[in-house]
Amino acid sequence: MFEKILTTIAVAALLVANSQQARAEGELNLYSSRHYDTDERLYSDFEEKTGIKINRIEAKASALIERMKVEGPNSPADILMTTDVGRMWRADQAELLQPVTSALLDKRIPSNFRHPDGHWYGFSLRARMIFFNKDEVSEPPRTYEDLADPKYKGMVCARSSGNIYMQSLLAAMIAHHGEEKATKWAAGMLANFARKPQGGDTDQLRGIVSGQCLISIANSYYFSRALRKDVSNLTGSTNGIGWVFPNQERQGTHVNLSLAGVALHAPNRENAVRFLEYLAGDSAQQYFSAGNDEYPAVPGVGLSQSVAQLGLFRQDRLELTKLGENQKAAQKIYDRIGYE
Repeated sequence: MFEKILTTIAVAALLVANSQQARAEGELNLYSSRHYDTDERLYSDFEEKTGIKINRIEAKASALIERMKVEGPNSPADILMTTDVGRMWRADQAELLQPVTSALLDKRIPSNFRHPDGHWYGFSLRARMIFFNKDEVSEPPRTYEDLADPKYKGMVCARSSGNIYMQSLLAAMIAHHGEEKATKWAAGMLANFARKPQGGDTDQLRGIVSGQCLISIANSYYFSRALRKDVSNLTGSTNGIGWVFPNQERQGTHVNLSLAGVALHAPNRENAVRFLEYLAGDSAQQYFSAGNDEYPAVPGVGLSQSVAQLGLFRQDRLELTKLGENQKAAQKIYDRIGYE
């Protein structure tokens, strides 16, 4: 019994020590699923400007979310940073985030790119676009709905249904059209596939180059990246690929955000808010575009050349929490129609 009490005291002391270490002044503990080497510049600039050292834990979003759950009140996480609202919605549903009130963030970040209670903020975006072989497709799809048109049978390539980008796209379709019409759309698109869903977004673009696909769905920054630097089996062939910002005459083009929120038990909350505000500043916003070929979330910030080549577009103004709320329904639809 005495040994058990000593063990309990030792564990409690260790948790307190870890918590005190996490609260070290001038530090920020960042949990991030962004995996881009170019983000080093974002972090180093923040450290130079503020004197706050960033300690990073990088992993897939699902692993970070589970880690925060296990760590509970003793989690050292100050910021959770990830891509796609669907992933951040899962963290928010697990009550891992806290509200933030910031006049700067409210002024800089459009209301549709932030949680209504400040649980997360979007700092850059990628358009979910339709790309096509310019030599073979004279009348490309102009809307997401067009991807289900039988005239494109055997032409379309896309990622697997388990990918968050495809889940969010279908979740948006559910929000706009209801589950019945969204199911018919997904089944129609599946019937038009040129091959079994496979690979990432860059692989969908490579499929056009190789001739396996005539039409593909991919996020904008994968194509812009190939315009800026060498991407194997893609750069050098981009002149043969055309692009469409879908649904410009309807609700607008679906977007994926890169976003961040302050962790519920953030030991360095003040530093965490400063980091969010830094990400909304002009220099960081410009670097999202120049360093990773993304569209800045803040209106009026200049675009890098690789992004500007794609052009501006009208964005879907759908309340982005709908993407998370409709996730399960989207996956059920994909499973039901046999979309792997």
